[in-house]
Amino acid sequence: MLTRLETYYDSVPRSAARAEDFGPLTLFVREGAGWPYYARPALGHAGAGEVPVEAVEKVRARQRELGVPEAFEWVAETTPGLRAAVEAGGLVVHEHPLMVLSADAEELPAPPEDVTVRMVGADDPGLASAAAAPYAAFGVAPARGAADQVAARLTAGLTRLAAAFDSTGTALAAGQHQPVGPVTEVVGVGTVPAARRRGLGLAVTATLVADARALGTETVFLSATDETVARLYARLGFRTVGTALIAEPAEQAG
Repeated sequence: MLTRLETYYDSVPRSAARAEDFGPLTLFVREGAGWPYYARPALGHAGAGEVPVEAVEKVRARQRELGVPEAFEWVAETTPGLRAAVEAGGLVVHEHPLMVLSADAEELPAPPEDVTVRMVGADDPGLASAAAAPYAAFGVAPARGAADQVAARLTAGLTRLAAAFDSTGTALAAGQHQPVGPVTEVVGVGTVPAARRRGLGLAVTATLVADARALGTETVFLSATDETVARLYARLGFRTVGTALIAEPAEQAG
């Protein structure tokens, strides 16, 4: 399973980013609007031993040159040697439960009566609001052209988008899954601050899972924020299979 996920991790950014080779590491640099990417172990390097500190520092220098976050993402169990290298440079490592859908969901409570949860297409009037909701959820300004970028990816079949809308048609929560062959990852699920603690993020995730199943996707996975959130995802049938790690400088983490 982890090998399958490593192949996915290497494939999915390539539809919107260029890949720069740094030996045991690959730096993905986004082309166009959207969330910035990161560096991760080069496909095939997983489990191959220690990652030199020098390789990490070369990537960080390139990220600073490009003006993008100094971020690294990987799976602890497949590339255990990377953690020591990033921590040697003073980066802070965050641990997140890596979960794969493996069982039927519990029966979940219905969303509030004034909320509608549904998939959103490229020509949907709610697209702009749905594309903006995760930015509001994570406290950052929407990237310029973000809605157009999402629309293009929806049209190309690279992304599937779900959102929870209030009675005015404003998205309160949204998220995506990104299919590549038989695998998809649920990403970017966020709820605007004023609508939290209503189960909307879980409802959006359940809708994405149902969509992925309807498409015949074999493997659906995600990274939970922490163990508390992981327990919520377990209600949808997700089970922890590893640990997703994210490393960044302390000032970015704060």
